[in-house]
Amino acid sequence: MRREVRLPATAAGRLDRALADALGLGRAAVKAAFRSGEVRVDGRRARGSDPAVPGSTVAVEVAEAPGPPEPEAGVALAVLAESPRWLVADKPAGVATHPLRAGEGGTLANAVAARFPECAAASPDPREGGAVQRLDRETSGCVLFARDRAAWESLRAQLSGRTVEKVYLALARGRVGSGGVCSVPLAQRGGKVVPVPDALAADRLSGKAGPPRPAETHWEVERAFARHTLLRVRIVTGVMHQIRAHLALLGYPVAGDTLYGGEAAAEPGLGRHFLHAFRLGFERPEGGREVVESPLPQDLARFLEGLATPVR
Repeated sequence: MRREVRLPATAAGRLDRALADALGLGRAAVKAAFRSGEVRVDGRRARGSDPAVPGSTVAVEVAEAPGPPEPEAGVALAVLAESPRWLVADKPAGVATHPLRAGEGGTLANAVAARFPECAAASPDPREGGAVQRLDRETSGCVLFARDRAAWESLRAQLSGRTVEKVYLALARGRVGSGGVCSVPLAQRGGKVVPVPDALAADRLSGKAGPPRPAETHWEVERAFARHTLLRVRIVTGVMHQIRAHLALLGYPVAGDTLYGGEAAAEPGLGRHFLHAFRLGFERPEGGREVVESPLPQDLARFLEGLATPVR
């Protein structure tokens, strides 16, 4: 699909980001267009790293935006709690929260659309299928869906206002001595995030990564093992891969998370990273507080049982 837009007077920074904002598209779709050479500025082929020039005309060929998730009754769906206006689904590991491209199936949102078709119209972005937040593909646990637009707006406002309680269980490599907090900002670079602890790091990443975003991660020790520590982690913000990046930065990567912990984080017998969205607390759009918990999945529970006896 061919799109053409004149960059506004306020356009600044990298061209790919300015173009995504001007078109109202996701950055992934815009970056794909740059990779295939389908972006031209005033008739000349452009790169995503080029500076955005206010007033310039940008032509781009982008893939058709995905519509709402197709209902798939065959995809397993476990509902932890629900009301006429919302539901909390228990997402298994290995399943995406919602489609990222047209025609994609097998996601949690596809399963939700089959049982709760009204969710497909609840979110402004149809592909989200009413999902208020999302989890990484290999992270399991609580995902909140809205069943009408007003409920979605209410719940999203709580996320933006940082009043939603989000608690995870994470198994860290190494012995974590006590609870703590990490508030190092994170910047997206490709398919991962990188810490930006100071101005020097920000300058070094300028033009190579997105702008640093505030990220605040709190943790408490749940159980200590000989070479691992089970943590109860609460995140105030919701940056991509936040818990994984922060724990790796501190020297305690999530068990099984080779993206941030390298091969040293690999765990024989564990097929994914040990991260589970255990608890979700929010104000119901219809009034009152709701707290939903997801039990630890069998694969993670079995792995814990296989570790040495907990250290007292």
